[in-house]
Amino acid sequence: MQKIGREKQHRFIPYPHGEAEIERDGAAMHIRLSYGGAYGMGEKYDFFNQKGNTVVNRVEEKFCFQGEKTYCAAPFFWTDTGFGLYVDSCETTSFSFGEGEISVTLPEEAEVILFTGSPEEIVREYMGLFGKAALPPDWAFEPWISANRWNTQAEAEEQLNKLIKYDFPAGVIVLEAWSDEATFYIWNGAKYTPVPDGGAMRCEDFDFSSSPWPDPKGMIDRFHKAGLHLLLWQVPVYKKQGGDEALNAQNELDREHAAAEKLCVMNRDGTPYTIPEGHWFSGSMVPDFTNARTVRDWFGKRQYLLDMGVDGFKTDGGEFIYREDVAFADGTDGKTGINRYSRDYTASYKAFVGENRILFSRAGFAGQHLLPLHWAGDQQSRNGELKSVLRAGLSAAASGILFWGFDIAGFAGPLPSPDLYRRATQMACFCPVMQWHSEPDGGQFRELMPGGEGNNERSPWNMAAAYELPEFPDEMRFWHKLRMKLVPYLSKTARECVEKSRPMMRPLVYDWPEDRYAVGCDDEFMLGDDLLVAPLLEENRETRQVYLPRGEWIDLFDRKSYVGGQIVTAGGGGRLPVFIRPGSALLKINFAK
Repeated sequence: MQKIGREKQHRFIPYPHGEAEIERDGAAMHIRLSYGGAYGMGEKYDFFNQKGNTVVNRVEEKFCFQGEKTYCAAPFFWTDTGFGLYVDSCETTSFSFGEGEISVTLPEEAEVILFTGSPEEIVREYMGLFGKAALPPDWAFEPWISANRWNTQAEAEEQLNKLIKYDFPAGVIVLEAWSDEATFYIWNGAKYTPVPDGGAMRCEDFDFSSSPWPDPKGMIDRFHKAGLHLLLWQVPVYKKQGGDEALNAQNELDREHAAAEKLCVMNRDGTPYTIPEGHWFSGSMVPDFTNARTVRDWFGKRQYLLDMGVDGFKTDGGEFIYREDVAFADGTDGKTGINRYSRDYTASYKAFVGENRILFSRAGFAGQHLLPLHWAGDQQSRNGELKSVLRAGLSAAASGILFWGFDIAGFAGPLPSPDLYRRATQMACFCPVMQWHSEPDGGQFRELMPGGEGNNERSPWNMAAAYELPEFPDEMRFWHKLRMKLVPYLSKTARECVEKSRPMMRPLVYDWPEDRYAVGCDDEFMLGDDLLVAPLLEENRETRQVYLPRGEWIDLFDRKSYVGGQIVTAGGGGRLPVFIRPGSALLKINFAK
């Protein structure tokens, strides 16, 4: 690892495949080297190998079809030839990956850190700049269930009944529509006396009896008894309520207090910054997590949720800084805040929840592995989105994010086809997080993207009802139960990943950087050391060609053995192409379909 300062310089850096010529002059940097692929740059949906592309490193909110945008950016890349680079700055940077040359436009004062070695060595050293990754509890690797439409205790508890009825294992339930949709920390319909001046409330300060959630503590206890862990949805705003909403008295007190005490991100003229029109939660103020008092007040109001037994939070949003001319309590401005805000937000939640609880976060920046779990954000239920989300997962892994997942078959728009749902479920079964989720009935942004008619819940039983396929839950149950068989392997692998700073889900080029095929492979991955997974990405196709790197490989389902270094046709019969290394303990488990 070497550091390149801001002074003008010209030097040569040896790396495994030769010497890289480095030139820096202020905000411009040029690296001349030999490489076939460049990987990382955060969670990238458009390409996994960035060679031939220009990447602007900026955290942005984008509802579906992300393209070149990303919720989770990182000014870090590595090449198949053993060269890596990190720009140590939260400001927006730009990288152009040309033939034989990589050009970087960066802040003049930013320090650059260079790495050489294998992909594993480079990623480990990069992660080490921030600290050791967070280890999720074992239950986080069990199947997750989620749907925005579950907006009452009766509806939420009915999901437990359905899991039992259909014999589906699950370890996590996520509730999005649990709160008053104003404060985002009070159960919807609860009665209480509003508290001014940033004061916090305790469980006994609420009367839930006549609310849609008459006994949240009892519900959580029932979930826990059944082995389900509860996550609640969060978003970092002091919300400006819409004209069609009845004003929430507590929310108005919180907004007044935040503005008066400067607990929110501020404009330079001393007024609160608000999210611009045309964006999610427009007009809302944004809490400033660099302000210790903001942190104390914000989480003081949420402490009673942990006291109830809540197991973590789905930390949505965080891409809410759109201007450079805003001010934070620590003296920084929007130049760094555009990217850094998401990291400050999720890091504050991580400190709040402590050990043995989890976060499920969408936005992030360099060093995001310090948070337990990450998901790919919003996708529509279309086939192209499945390919895009796989590229995002591989790029996230190449950027040091150890534990990642996505919404099975997309959460937005009309219900996915049974074929897409089937293939996405198979892929999710072999990702670090396996979860299905859906947006509100009718669509989150109905004018922009209608969500279809009726119940859009992405549960296997609702899919069965919608498409009149009574056998569909039986088919999907196989993959949920297979996932449970994998949990001991995933838990053991997770501990090793944290200890060694290795992603759980790894692109082939990470392990075989000198393999010509692996350099360009964006549709296969390793899950831990023992499993090679080749998702079915083409519509109505049950088989595909799979590249097997050198070594011996055994089909997970029929136990047929293959010699690596070749392309084989695999899948069929409702099976996903998955291969095991000889000697794996997984060979002792019956995965037959």
